Amino acid sequence: MSGHAPKLEIDARDLAVTILVASWHPEIADALLAGAERSLKAAGNDVYSIIKVPGAFELPLAAKWAIDDGADVVIALGVVIKGETPHFDFVCDAATAGLTQVQLATDTPIGFGLLTVDNAQQALDRAGLPTSKEDKGAEAVEAAISMAMLRS
Repeated sequence: MSGHAPKLEIDARDLAVTILVASWHPEIADALLAGAERSLKAAGNDVYSIIKVPGAFELPLAAKWAIDDGADVVIALGVVIKGETPHFDFVCDAATAGLTQVQLATDTPIGFGLLTVDNAQQALDRAGLPTSKEDKGAEAVEAAISMAMLRS
């Protein structure tokens, strides 16, 4: 069982931020994006890029491109919902390992806002909707900006 992430005080005013959003499950993806945007704006950054990607598998390459194009911080958002085949395991593993690899290879913080859940209700509970228990889009921003602040 996961707990609630600590609320981090962040300052994103001077950072070039790119938000990547996987296109699957648009209600959830849009809610994650809204949470990320609220968190960035609350941290003083209202100038950022949003890039839609086909799916979670494409997040690592899009993150690498965003960093190559000057992003100081990348926020990776999306959801993968378990189905009846092992596809879920492969996509989740590839996206997670890929984002970790890009982050370490480029020395650039990547906020991990990719939900990997068993069902749609679990995703809705974490998406930052008014009825959600958690806001993983905002938490991804807070974690990545906090890491960037450690380097400044």
